[in-house]
Amino acid sequence: MKSPPNVGGLKMRRLLACSISVVAATTAWIVGTQPALAYPPTPPSASTAQTQLNSLTVKAEGSTTGYSRDKFPHWHTVSGTCDTREMVLKRDGTGVTVDSSCQPTAGKWYSVYDATYVTTSSGVDIDHIVPLAEAWKSGASTWTTARREEFANNLTIAQLIAVSASSNRSKGDSDPASWQPTNASVHCIYAREWIWVKYTYGLSLQSAEKTALQQMLAAC
Repeated sequence: MKSPPNVGGLKMRRLLACSISVVAATTAWIVGTQPALAYPPTPPSASTAQTQLNSLTVKAEGSTTGYSRDKFPHWHTVSGTCDTREMVLKRDGTGVTVDSSCQPTAGKWYSVYDATYVTTSSGVDIDHIVPLAEAWKSGASTWTTARREEFANNLTIAQLIAVSASSNRSKGDSDPASWQPTNASVHCIYAREWIWVKYTYGLSLQSAEKTALQQMLAAC
């Protein structure tokens, strides 16, 4: 005569199998087949970004009259001998070593814009997510120099990121209506970062820029 099934044991085995599957899936999501992404502070969620986007003023873009990068003083000293650029290089790289003046002597940087590795700091640019000229045309022309300096060196929000020099120079001063990372997998977070910066500083949007950001949020 067969023994009755151990219902409790069967449930436990099924629960364990389910848990293992969840852990495996989660691990695959974290590790995946792509390299780990070094990134600035995590921006608000897509839903919060949408709310922030809806609250921004949409109007025609201003001009670059009077604009100069010198009106956004950077890079300033953050800690010891390290300036803002050097702090981002240390934050976003792996295996980064620096000399007594905080200049990187070794390291590797994964450029999320174009999904490439850069192994020399001279091949890395520190990108302003919202470019300085874009900020100028969106409201920063009326700011004090101190406010523009804060904007150009802000490490507390997602405004600065280490990327390949080629991708940064391809972007130039463009907004998302005319330039987006070739690595489409980061479009969601890039849009959230862009919106976060503009929201934080009360910068305006032009209509085409808002449309592009809305489409990028749809990838989230």
